[in-house]
Amino acid sequence: MQRDDFMKLKLKFAQTDVAGKIAIYTETPGLSTAQYKELLRMYPIEKLEELEAVLAKL
Repeated sequence: MQRDDFMKLKLKFAQTDVAGKIAIYTETPGLSTAQYKELLRMYPIEKLEELEAVLAKL
C-alpha cells in the first residue's frame, strides 16, 4: 500500500474500536509485512486474543 494511503489507514485504525481494528487488519488488501507489523504495534495487547481468533478462522 502506498505511504499516503497507509497513513490515512493508520489514522482510521487509531480512531476506531477493537472490532474496527480487527476488520482493518484482516480485510485490508495490499499491506506489506512492515505495515501489518506497524498496525499490530498499535493494537491493544489486552485484546490480542480476539484478533488471533479471527485470524485463525481465515
